[in-house]
Amino acid sequence: MNTNQPLSGNAMPRFAGLATMMRLPAATSAQGLDAAFIGVPLDIGTSNRAGARFGPRQIRAESALLRPYNMATGAAPFDALQVADLGDVPINTYSIAKSLPLISAFYDEVLAHRCKPLTLGGDHTIALPILRSIARKHGPVALVHVDAHADINDEMFGEPVAHGTPFRRAVEEGLLACDKVWQIGLRGTGYAADDFDWPRSQGFTVVPAHEVWYQSLAPLMASVRERVGAKHPVYITFDIDGIDPSYAGGTGTPEIGGLTVPQALEIIRGCRGLNVVGGDLVEVAPPYDPSGNTALLGANLLYEMLCVLPGVPQR
Repeated sequence: MNTNQPLSGNAMPRFAGLATMMRLPAATSAQGLDAAFIGVPLDIGTSNRAGARFGPRQIRAESALLRPYNMATGAAPFDALQVADLGDVPINTYSIAKSLPLISAFYDEVLAHRCKPLTLGGDHTIALPILRSIARKHGPVALVHVDAHADINDEMFGEPVAHGTPFRRAVEEGLLACDKVWQIGLRGTGYAADDFDWPRSQGFTVVPAHEVWYQSLAPLMASVRERVGAKHPVYITFDIDGIDPSYAGGTGTPEIGGLTVPQALEIIRGCRGLNVVGGDLVEVAPPYDPSGNTALLGANLLYEMLCVLPGVPQR
């Protein structure tokens, strides 16, 4: 994998004076790594407020506050795993069509080294090219998807690929084990009364936010672990707007009545014991939260994903 050179004349450079995630070493290859943080600063798939292209930069900056040991779970990821920051994927900021293969090629290279990617988005469009690479490596994956929106539109303004369509395309392309997909936190207003029926018809388990208000999600995650088992590959995709905007207002399409931060932690920590092969945290849009709290939350959730990767020791 080349160092600071873009993959095409219009692509963004991988490193541009960025801080690294949790002050980890910067690397230009996944060789020798067990896990890696990767930024994908793409937000041209957004349908409302842009700004998620700045998510990776601010998540990295806020992650400097994090320490290596998880005092709640006892997880010690850096005691067992080699982890680094691979910088940003050199996307084309003017073209989704050109960016998708750039993203997939980057992740193909990472996965060829048996490295597990943890991605800093960017808008949710990026889940599609990442899942293409993940499925090439592992076959159809189970999915734990936290979001206010199902992201299964057939098109958006006539476009087949945008941040509201990735999981429709993923189903069509056979990237998902549909009977092992959970969509948690869905809510808000929709375009049609049956917006959430399509994922159910594909075999997804849909968990609307209002059905789990004031509840622990530990029982739900126990059922996820029981159905998926310890061997089937699992991908975690976490849209920050799955969390209520009172906690995470820095996002492009906020919806009231969302999950709490403790529930978000229960979901990710509930993936411990599963064969987690990667994850992403998307849709942090720093312009709408000057405090940095949304990005700090995103950094913590990515760290929690690192803590549930296979091989991480627990107390």
